[in-house]
Amino acid sequence: MGRRSGHALPAPWVLILFLHLAGPTAPLAQSPDPISYTVRFAAPATHYAEIEAVLPVDGRPAVELMMAAWTPGSYLIREYARHVEAVSAATLGGRPLAVAKSSKNRWRVETGGADRIAVAYRVYCREMSVRTNWVEADFAMLNGAPTFLTLADAAPRPHDVRIELAGGWTESVTALPPAPHGRPHSYRAADFDTLVDSPIIAGNPTTYPFAVDGTPHALVNVGEGGVWDGPTSAADVERITREQLRIWGFFPYDRYLFLNMLVEAGGGLEHRDSTLLMTSRWTTRDRRRYLRWLGTVSHELFHAWNVKQLRPAALGPFDYEREAYTPSLWMVEGLTSYYGPLVVHRAGISTREEYLEALSGQIQALQTTPGRLVQPVADASHDAWIKFYRPNENSRNTTVSYYTKGAVIGFLLDARVREATGGRRSLDDVLQVAYARYSGDRGFRPGEFEAVASDVAGVDLGDWFDRAIRSTEELDYRAALDWFGLEFASGSPADKDAAAPAWLGLGTRADGGRLLVAGVPRGTPGHEAGFNVGDEIIAIDDYRVAAAGWRQRLDLYRAGDEVAFLIARRERLLRLDARFGERPPEGWRLQPVESPSPAQAEHLDAWLGRGAAP
Repeated sequence: MGRRSGHALPAPWVLILFLHLAGPTAPLAQSPDPISYTVRFAAPATHYAEIEAVLPVDGRPAVELMMAAWTPGSYLIREYARHVEAVSAATLGGRPLAVAKSSKNRWRVETGGADRIAVAYRVYCREMSVRTNWVEADFAMLNGAPTFLTLADAAPRPHDVRIELAGGWTESVTALPPAPHGRPHSYRAADFDTLVDSPIIAGNPTTYPFAVDGTPHALVNVGEGGVWDGPTSAADVERITREQLRIWGFFPYDRYLFLNMLVEAGGGLEHRDSTLLMTSRWTTRDRRRYLRWLGTVSHELFHAWNVKQLRPAALGPFDYEREAYTPSLWMVEGLTSYYGPLVVHRAGISTREEYLEALSGQIQALQTTPGRLVQPVADASHDAWIKFYRPNENSRNTTVSYYTKGAVIGFLLDARVREATGGRRSLDDVLQVAYARYSGDRGFRPGEFEAVASDVAGVDLGDWFDRAIRSTEELDYRAALDWFGLEFASGSPADKDAAAPAWLGLGTRADGGRLLVAGVPRGTPGHEAGFNVGDEIIAIDDYRVAAAGWRQRLDLYRAGDEVAFLIARRERLLRLDARFGERPPEGWRLQPVESPSPAQAEHLDAWLGRGAAP
């Protein structure tokens, strides 16, 4: 993390670089008049964006306005309209027009036969996530779906946005191209889909531009605060970008922005030619956290190919008011999760041990989730709208993550293709062929991506996919481990004669000095004893236990000990008899076998590449 390269440059410079390297803009074809927005921040400390929109209505007596209920890449109806206030409308001459709410996210405006109308409204922006909005004195972060009302007729038309900066702010940054009139901080989206897909930040960002194969990119940091290592992070993002170009062979965009919000939160959301990221400004000072952030960067960039271009047919064109169901999120999210840390390693940033640790973590997370035996990953994808983003205390018992299981399937599929072809082809080739067949407007339908994998492997993988994706059978790791010369390290205790420490398997939390049960995974001693989420643990064998002393008290017992717990459940005192068990060994840590064959060593090198020096 001591590398230094590049220089921070002001945002206007990077815009000039983008325009120069992307080439001249093609003349605009005849298109409908644009909807034009002006976004103001009169008092940013109050967390409001004030928006005025001029809409062409072409003399229609009434029109309906719509706000999206969700945003692509985050599969949950989020009801963005709940943050909208004070919607009003008038003619351009100032005559008020009647506005009535027609549904939860629609407004009907009586136009009086005007050709164009002005609509004003306010949006409360104080939800710190990559799919929502945040406005404060220092900066604004806007996503398209929760910000912009549009005509509900769904006719494609340009959408222009002009940002009026708050006092003390110097820049606005977005992947949108400049509006044709050329005014500062003014941008044009070709249609509403593009507007939704193009986050905007405003404030005083620090920008690190770089070009890869002639294509302009930039890392744009908000909130470095003299802590975040901008030059090193920009150099590593460039290395990741170069490695992804090597995998795919081309860029699917003319320019790309990494919008990185250093706001003590986390996450990332993909867009066609940008990504919005969140992390802590301290991340570059911690190796593990930094590698995880780089994995997120890699993940979101990989989406520029896998989901933004190569996608399930159900994911576009979008209906922003209704769910878009697909069983294939294991592919677009899971395989992308597999490649995220793998690309970081192949780019020479992480060591082989660090990469295997990351992959081991994905396997460990899957294999310790009871829900993997309940929900097939294809169903997890379909149910994302009602389950993944709305977890409860029982979710671990009944659901599986299509990110996690999809990543592990990616590892196993990569090994399966390599083994079937004698190392001549890999999952890289599967993605490239799938992209050639199905990227663009059509998308792939269920089964078509699997057929591509079979074609590339030269063997029928139908039964393999049925077991991995559409069943709850345990995944079989044996063939992959044998191909790469890997094994799962033993998790047995060093002293096999000593009694194992006591283990209940409960999740607990402290609340005002009380010790509460927060989770009861299936198959644990706590589950067998009858604990419920919300139970307050008061005593063990009639001796009170404080929340702060819970771990120390458990250390006094051993596996096999039988005890009686005193608990309070909805203010009623109960006793539960329990028998402590032994914590299952963490047997999912990957390591190379002690004496790999020459073929295994060759396979491992072909898969992982050089990586960083230890």
